Amino acid sequence: MRLVVGLGNPGSRYARNRHNIGFMAVDALARRHGASGFRHRFKGELAEVSIGGERALLLKPQTFMNASGESVGETSRFFKILLSDVIVIHDEIDLRPGKLRVKQGGGNAGHNGLRSIDALLGPDYWRVRIGVGHPGVKELVQPYLLQNFPVEELSGWVEPLLAAVTETFSLLLAGASDAFMSEVARRFAPPDGSSPEDLNG
Repeated sequence: MRLVVGLGNPGSRYARNRHNIGFMAVDALARRHGASGFRHRFKGELAEVSIGGERALLLKPQTFMNASGESVGETSRFFKILLSDVIVIHDEIDLRPGKLRVKQGGGNAGHNGLRSIDALLGPDYWRVRIGVGHPGVKELVQPYLLQNFPVEELSGWVEPLLAAVTETFSLLLAGASDAFMSEVARRFAPPDGSSPEDLNG
């Protein structure tokens, strides 16, 4: 069994924030793969799906971003899920909008959700990093992340990218992370006109 975690903040106020693209991705996976509905468990919203024949739990921690590790830790311990079978989907300001990268382990780059998970579980989980861009000034990062995606970004790249991710997620669950990134890149046209292959860079 895999645990797929989307990071974000709970409540309608934050639903379309850039910081909540992890929640958006997990919601898209739930719709695509026929989840019966989320239930409140382990300080989060939890659903079960089958993706490419793989059983997976979808989790949206409801602790607010800074305490995401509490929900991830409780869920993974209850279901005895190894850290190497945990996949965390999150926003990444150091990648341009729409760029996607996958890796196992590494630092948290100042991301409070990752910092919380690292502190309570360690760093050796998988990360699906979705670029949301940078405001250009460090002091503006927090308000930028807590702003809603403009409508043109939602329709222009957020929804098409998430569609590509959900359609090909079985590759990641099968252990083919490079193939997953390549297939997402093949299906998704970046918003700035650069070639899809650049998404893997």
